[in-house]
Amino acid sequence: MTATPFLERWFEIMDSDTPERVLGLITDDFVMSIQFSKGEGLSAEFVGDRAGLEAYLAQREKSVLVHHLTHGARVDDVELVLGRTTRDGEFEASFIASALLEGEPAKCRRLLIGRTPQL
Repeated sequence: MTATPFLERWFEIMDSDTPERVLGLITDDFVMSIQFSKGEGLSAEFVGDRAGLEAYLAQREKSVLVHHLTHGARVDDVELVLGRTTRDGEFEASFIASALLEGEPAKCRRLLIGRTPQL
């Protein structure tokens, strides 16, 4: 795994009691899509800008899931990671995430996440 410091920090914050801190890590023109499968053909897509991320955060459980990054790469201003989430130490889902970054310190312009419990 090559270093993916931005996404490592993002998921550490998402796993915390204050996941809304990720709002400080996005640019003014941020856009995202999170494809969230619950399995058995049930899924939801969360899309949008800052307001879309705020809506996603509002419906999300806090401090319940733990993200484990297993593979990652950074090429220029893009980070990509593969990983899994656990709940109480048990497998919950696999995920992939990519972030297009800008500036120093890095902020996210585009975020794409897909997750499924089927793999």
